[in-house]
Amino acid sequence: MRVLRSLTLLLVLIAPAAFADGTYQVELILFRQNGEPAATNQAAPENWDAGVKTLGVDNQTSTALDSLVGKLESSDGYKVLLHRAWQQDLGATPSKVAISNGQEQFGHYPIEGTVSLGLARFTDIDANFWVNQLDDHGVLVTSERMRQATRVRNGELTYMDNGSLALLIKVSPLQAPR
Repeated sequence: MRVLRSLTLLLVLIAPAAFADGTYQVELILFRQNGEPAATNQAAPENWDAGVKTLGVDNQTSTALDSLVGKLESSDGYKVLLHRAWQQDLGATPSKVAISNGQEQFGHYPIEGTVSLGLARFTDIDANFWVNQLDDHGVLVTSERMRQATRVRNGELTYMDNGSLALLIKVSPLQAPR
């Protein structure tokens, strides 16, 4: 009986790590909610992507939420700013990727940000984005920031609201956990 209790305890301690590790499909939609005042007017830092792996064209995969993007774009109340999908190996230790959209000028993009993901029984998401206004010379004039963190079930489409900016994100396993 004592061996059975010890084995059960060992399985409980090992199960969360075994559950989380694997390859996941991540899809993200950043959009503006028209008519809402800007929640923050905080300039993007010069080192917004310091030490973070950049999501390049070669890392991206095809998107699955295109019908949802179509509904947002056809509505008068929303404007889609960024739509990306990629595969990423995730585990209990959070990993972060840098995402940008538009032409880079003096280290900034019109849209730039990072997404940190960590997994156990739930998905920990920390999204940090800036929508930048650049002048004709490419100098950063002003930024609107969205920063949200949440914990959700794996595979669920999650809505993150930050006033005038909002994010839809879905993190789904691609393969059976190792």
